[in-house]
Amino acid sequence: MNTKESFSTRLAQLRTDEEISAREMSLDLGQNPSYINRIENQKAYPSMQVFFYICDYLKITPGDFFNQHMSYPKEINELIKILQNLNSEQLKLIKQIAEQFCKKK
Repeated sequence: MNTKESFSTRLAQLRTDEEISAREMSLDLGQNPSYINRIENQKAYPSMQVFFYICDYLKITPGDFFNQHMSYPKEINELIKILQNLNSEQLKLIKQIAEQFCKKK
């Protein structure tokens, strides 16, 4: 998968995870109605400035846009954000709870 294809696939995934139409996102970003669709179909590529607007719109950092773990389902990404704010002891407790859930399967 090339960079442009990866970018367009990632954008489509993030947008659909938020249940936002391409048209709605385009208009909210102040672009023409087909702008996001053109990016997702690899017919356009955003400028760096618009890329930052896209990240702000999706409430993610530019780094998050390209992070591999961000391809997880939305719920896992939300959990990761919460876990990043916990201390070591809290993380150990959460890990133990998760392990107990896995044993019950």
